[in-house]
Amino acid sequence: MAHIVCVVNQKGGVGKTTTAVNIAAALAVKRIKTLIVDCDPQANATTGLGIDKKTLKKTLYNLLIENNDPEDAICDTEIDTLKIIPSKMELIGFEIEMLNSPNRSDYLKNVLKSIDYMFDYIVIDCPPSLNLLTVNAMTAADSLLIPIQSEFYALEGLSQLLETVKRIKSKLNPNLMILGILLTMFDKRTNLSRQALEEAEKYFSHLIFKTKIPRNVSLAEAPSFGQTIITYAPASIGAQSYSALADEILNKKR
Repeated sequence: MAHIVCVVNQKGGVGKTTTAVNIAAALAVKRIKTLIVDCDPQANATTGLGIDKKTLKKTLYNLLIENNDPEDAICDTEIDTLKIIPSKMELIGFEIEMLNSPNRSDYLKNVLKSIDYMFDYIVIDCPPSLNLLTVNAMTAADSLLIPIQSEFYALEGLSQLLETVKRIKSKLNPNLMILGILLTMFDKRTNLSRQALEEAEKYFSHLIFKTKIPRNVSLAEAPSFGQTIITYAPASIGAQSYSALADEILNKKR
């Protein structure tokens, strides 16, 4: 049975999709069978893995709304141990269509339940908001990975997210845990990054990953080539950092 990790932060621009795609790839190249689920209507994880959305016949939308077989939507990537359930903009209609459904928080959990035996890890990329898709992702997940940008307002909104986590735990998913908080776009040479780290450690020291993701040109370039950093620039500091993060996650699970 797969361990399901939800990469979540309601703030945009924190490296959420970059983290979801690259941690999935970093796990996969270690010969760990990994699935990434693109739960964001912007579908950046889909394009970031080189999937042409125009050619897709089945996406996450079809699985959630039409109850299609999840295996029909799984796509290959250039890493043979990494698969993806892709998304398109149509996923934005999920919230409206499920508005009056009594079990509207369980749809993604039910989709993944039928395929989790196929994978060791499932990584869910969430929208940058605390909407019904995000609630579905947190209900389906075993743990949360929370990326925060190394900036002055890094912790802004984090308390709101943690309150949401408490509500999810009390009402929908009592076993949900926080895997860790990840500092992204980190530059140890700057006061700003150091201050962000100090502030995060002050309140959440036990949750901060030792690995920090640095600012890296290759990380920014890779999605435009439809690749992860692991395949685009495997020797880069970005690839090394996500590989180290994968090791840290695996060690936590031992």
